[in-house]
Amino acid sequence: MTKTILRALKGEVLPTPPIWMMRQAGRYLPEYRETRSKAGDFLSLCYTPDLAAEVSLQPIRRYGFDAAILFADILLLPQALGPKLWFETGEGPRMETTDTPAQVANLKPVEAIHETLAPVYETVRILARELPKEVTLIGFAGAPWTVATYMIAGRGSKDQAAAHRLKAEDRATFQALIDRITEATVEYLSAQIEAGAEVVKLFDSWAGSLKGQDFRDFAEAPVAKIIAAVKARHPGVPVIAFPREAGQGYIGFAHRTGADCVAIDNSVSPEWAAANVQIDGCVQGNLAPEHMVTGGQALIAATRHVVKAFSKGPHIFNLGHGITPDAHPDNVQLMIDTVRGTPGGGA
Repeated sequence: MTKTILRALKGEVLPTPPIWMMRQAGRYLPEYRETRSKAGDFLSLCYTPDLAAEVSLQPIRRYGFDAAILFADILLLPQALGPKLWFETGEGPRMETTDTPAQVANLKPVEAIHETLAPVYETVRILARELPKEVTLIGFAGAPWTVATYMIAGRGSKDQAAAHRLKAEDRATFQALIDRITEATVEYLSAQIEAGAEVVKLFDSWAGSLKGQDFRDFAEAPVAKIIAAVKARHPGVPVIAFPREAGQGYIGFAHRTGADCVAIDNSVSPEWAAANVQIDGCVQGNLAPEHMVTGGQALIAATRHVVKAFSKGPHIFNLGHGITPDAHPDNVQLMIDTVRGTPGGGA
């Protein structure tokens, strides 16, 4: 096996960590903006396989990352279950709400998702053909809790109040929604793997707002179910889990869910994560995304700091969250050069 990310995911400690970047195909790149304008709108970009593959390939051509991640959106899966989805310019996604027993019962059966999501699988097939042979292809889905927050509120929110309220007031309906998303996610990730994804990742962007038993019930249990089911169907395909801002919940998360790698946000230090999380296996992270905006010597120093802190265990270098639209493309190159120890960076 020569793909560095797959080696790290199997627990190998590499002299230079493999590197990719969350949201590496995105608005900070002029070539992305050009392709997005051809698509007309964001959802058309997601559902046009040639264009979605093109934007997935752009950061690989420009930077030579060790992995490409499928270009899609976590809300395509709930859309495939029936609720209407649209994007308001400058405001983000809007979705028909699902927050009553009848609305949950009226969601499409999980086997019906593939009709809507077929273009996504075609994007994966194109990428599997066109990526350089040394580059790993990552598929993904949103984790059930985060997907549920959008389905219940019909939009993103800073405190996920609507989801917490439904969870408290009608736990049976909330659990039924989580279960449907969980089942659909198994089907979705399995189809991506069958199309050519070599690794899959579960993004739980709002995991940090779950505390105590709720974290165990809704950030861990559904993810553990998904991972067990995916691995039963596709033995040997690694899974990365990202319970963002889990804090102490990161400790033991890999053991409790079966994840091969835990992605770490930048609210915890790399030293803490190495001592408490990397002892269980591969970690991914966790440079602060703002360094991609500010650059300079601080970026070099912070990058070296992350590499050094995780150097004694399996590590995939990444940001602690997605790169932001105001990032400068040159700073991404500086980060990569620093990780790889090439001129301009130096390790």
